[in-house]
Amino acid sequence: MKEMTEQEAYLRLAALCAQAEHCQYEMMEKMHRWEVPDEVRYRVVERLMKERFVDDERFARAFVKDKVHYNKWGRRKVEQALWQKHIDEAVRQRVLDEVDDEEYLCVLRPMLRQKRKTTKANSEYELNGKLIKFAISRGFTMDIIRQCMEVDDEDAFLE
Repeated sequence: MKEMTEQEAYLRLAALCAQAEHCQYEMMEKMHRWEVPDEVRYRVVERLMKERFVDDERFARAFVKDKVHYNKWGRRKVEQALWQKHIDEAVRQRVLDEVDDEEYLCVLRPMLRQKRKTTKANSEYELNGKLIKFAISRGFTMDIIRQCMEVDDEDAFLE
């Protein structure tokens, strides 16, 4: 396999970044797969950042918005995914704190309503346990889950 030049790597990555948001880690991983030498990788990523093709905070904002609204993930799952993408702790916390609890509630309530209809259980206690387990698996925190579950009667829950 022919070795990729610094300019070729830069152009390929710039084209990718022009289509969608990407983080530094993703760019480094791509170049690693292309077997680009380390010193070249760092220069290319630095240039992409300088020219604003790559911006981890901008990436994190877009990522969080997509995962919460479209994938219906909770805070914990999004936080874990950002950690796996090597997004700085300060950036992660700042971006996650921008998401209001109400947004998570608006995502979780309809999901629990739908799940309640399709979940079989012998008692209300067992049903609530299964719903809580489901919400936790989607990355929601217990305080958000509790806000959705603390309803006196089922009719109020289904609103």
